[in-house]
Amino acid sequence: MASIHHTTMTPTKLELLTEWLPKQSWYAGDAGTPELAKAGGFRLDDPEGEVGIELMVVVDTTGQEPVAYLVPMSYRGAALEGVPGEALIGTSEHGVLGLRWIYDGVHDPVVMAQLRALLRGEAMPQHQSKSDTPDLTVTVHGIGPADGIEVRVNRVLRPVEDADGSSGHLVAGWTWPDGTAARGVFAAVPRW
Repeated sequence: MASIHHTTMTPTKLELLTEWLPKQSWYAGDAGTPELAKAGGFRLDDPEGEVGIELMVVVDTTGQEPVAYLVPMSYRGAALEGVPGEALIGTSEHGVLGLRWIYDGVHDPVVMAQLRALLRGEAMPQHQSKSDTPDLTVTVHGIGPADGIEVRVNRVLRPVEDADGSSGHLVAGWTWPDGTAARGVFAAVPRW
């Protein structure tokens, strides 16, 4: 299981996401700068112990109604080859591990392999900020995907308990700025 280092990152993940998020095609805000707050998520372990994996929920509070976004991220000690330029969220100096390359996890093969493993029941979700602590609030419903099967990550989260039209899906939670808890579908395998 991955160890969580309680240290600094410069720039922070929220600072990197504030610049990166509005450039994405699925961003639901206006053209201005988002005001982001960390709202939830969980981690997955890389079996090789090389890549940090976090599925982070951030809430943008600039609009009339807050919007929750899911950003799967990978943290690497070197640049990832063969991914599009927009896959790089940015680089950050980690207080313990040094320079980290932070990628949009949907473009990282390690992240997507572990997400498929989680949907098959072969990986355990981990608490976002505690080492060696399973996150028992994350639930998988239905039949998970085989290797190579598409997994759809829901970027804009909506509070729901179930997912129609999918054969397997992952439900987890986040907290709105007013303190209200919500749960929704983070990822799903489309029904064929």
